[in-house]
Amino acid sequence: MAGASAGAAAEAARRRLMEEEEEMTHYSTPDLEGEWEFKIVRANTGVFRNPAELDKLVKEEAPAGWILLEKFDNSRVRFKRPLSARQNDGRLPQGVDPYRTQYGMNPALFVTILTVVIVGASLLFTVFFILLIGLIVGGGSLL
Repeated sequence: MAGASAGAAAEAARRRLMEEEEEMTHYSTPDLEGEWEFKIVRANTGVFRNPAELDKLVKEEAPAGWILLEKFDNSRVRFKRPLSARQNDGRLPQGVDPYRTQYGMNPALFVTILTVVIVGASLLFTVFFILLIGLIVGGGSLL
């Protein structure tokens, strides 16, 4: 039951972020009438707080023609590129995805690792607490 409510909470948080991004992305008339496409790259953590990581992302996106437009926060960045850059997508180096929207660890893997860490810590705390209660009730010594 806790897993289902955690999943629902995560989905609600994702929806809130998407709605927030829609409100934050005010495209000008020249942007919309021009020959541009846009994307938002997201990270699971606040990795873009580090200027070196943000610079690394910008350099990784440049071969596909993406230009940094704005940094929303430490985990979301918006890019734009001319539609004509699509013509070069087939000639990009191996492993370059011009439409990637995730930076860093896969979100599913991130959630899995985070869940394992939280569950593991909870189990350790529970075992410690049970042992401590046993020592207190049994009159044992911690030393």
